[in-house]
Amino acid sequence: MTTRGIHHVSIIAGTAARNVAFYTGVLGLRLVKKTVNFDDSGAYHLYYGDETGRPGSVITFFPWENVAPGRLGIGETQETAFRVPQGAIGYWTHRFVDKGVAHERLEKRFGETVLPFRDPDGTRLALVAVPGIEAEPAYADGGIPAENALRGLHSVSLLLEEVGPTGAILTDVLGFRQSASEGFLTRFDSGATLGGIVDIRAVGDFLKPRQGGGSVHHVAFRAADDAEEAAMVKRLAENHGITTTDQLDRNYFRSVYFREPGHVLFEIATDIPGFTVDEKLADLGSSLKLPAQFEPFRQRIEAALPAIDAPGRPAGSAFGAAAAVEDDSAPRD
Repeated sequence: MTTRGIHHVSIIAGTAARNVAFYTGVLGLRLVKKTVNFDDSGAYHLYYGDETGRPGSVITFFPWENVAPGRLGIGETQETAFRVPQGAIGYWTHRFVDKGVAHERLEKRFGETVLPFRDPDGTRLALVAVPGIEAEPAYADGGIPAENALRGLHSVSLLLEEVGPTGAILTDVLGFRQSASEGFLTRFDSGATLGGIVDIRAVGDFLKPRQGGGSVHHVAFRAADDAEEAAMVKRLAENHGITTTDQLDRNYFRSVYFREPGHVLFEIATDIPGFTVDEKLADLGSSLKLPAQFEPFRQRIEAALPAIDAPGRPAGSAFGAAAAVEDDSAPRD
């Protein structure tokens, strides 16, 4: 196996304009792709990342204007964490105070300083201070000084009943190794610079989840290409009795989906072809890109989609009450 780590994390959100304002205007990420949900052309699929949207830097959202808030429970991703230079954690603490971002006190996990916070939909996020990454590439046009800018994904934390069955998938199929434990947390590390860590918080029997605004829909893991993805699918079936969906072409990667033993929806996504397949690097995220099957209906789709303000501008009102998005195994891109 040559490619390891998290490819991207996909999350359910509320108001699209507010989502863009937070992730570009507050966190300084680049909107690298503006497209629609393969299963719902009336809703956006928004991708954020570094300048090129490298695998391991990307977080994506399915914004539904009237989605009800989700409820965290067993069998879900509890938190998504980003990497920042060690000296930047004070900058971000002050920025969150200034911007009114809900956040908690600094804490230590596995010797690292962590700043937990939430986005406007209640998504559980964190910044992890990592020493020695100051010279790594950072997106320079997001309004955050380069020395403080986010440096891709650090980790995801899964809230599960037990470690063993999911840990076996991480180590045998997805290229991770169990590296440490601390309290209720067990860490798995792939060695990748971006998105190289999965923490499992094992809590036994717990409240069942309800997916909605702020809930992670799925976590995607990297495969270099189709051949590596096929080898991982084969290993899942032969060693663990788990079958995946057929491969689905998501335009910017090709994917299979499966429920891991703890019930979290996992995706395996290829690194190829990437986000510049239909836009120049300088133009990423600047126009609405549609899957080929939706292109004949562009005028109708564009008319139905809610307006999104330019990145960085204040936007959006709070989402209203509505029926929660029910958890199901049908993949959404």
